[in-house]
Amino acid sequence: MTTLESPIAAALNRLLQSEAWARERLAPFAGETVEFALPPLPALRLVIDADGRVQPAPREAAPSLLVRLSPDAAAAFLRGEDHFMRAIDVSGNAKLASEVLVLVRHLRWDVEEDVARIVGDVAAHRLVGGLRAFAAWQRDALTRLADSTMEYVIEERRMLVPRGEFEAHVADVARLRDALARLEQRLRHIG
Repeated sequence: MTTLESPIAAALNRLLQSEAWARERLAPFAGETVEFALPPLPALRLVIDADGRVQPAPREAAPSLLVRLSPDAAAAFLRGEDHFMRAIDVSGNAKLASEVLVLVRHLRWDVEEDVARIVGDVAAHRLVGGLRAFAAWQRDALTRLADSTMEYVIEERRMLVPRGEFEAHVADVARLRDALARLEQRLRHIG
């Protein structure tokens, strides 16, 4: 067990505690082990309890489900849910995988509610709203930087070829290959 499994299990259980529907979806898979992998970080293994909560799994427990995030998962997360879901590779128990993916898509931490317990409703609303605006600004800045970098690499430095040009080149190569095959056939008939 890594040192991260206990705090992550505690955080997930805190989230699951407020969402009975999520615990109900996990409860039928009691005793099943789920392994989350984000190379090069150590794998995170959690076992599902009968009440739909999770606990750190023993190392010797074979995972029923392996959820592997690609190295670009963080960047994909910033680009949106669809990109993030494409950065996840799932193998193992198909029914459990389906439930875990439903939870990934729909289980959300209500930060504002937890902050409100500490500082009050109005302050929590303003604080979380400010943090969301800041995060949106950062995401927008990263998106613009990535777009500008791609435009520079493709258009200015010509380090990459634009997709349309590449596809046209591939089509030209295919036509040339076909013409060469026809020419070889003709030469075989002559010879």
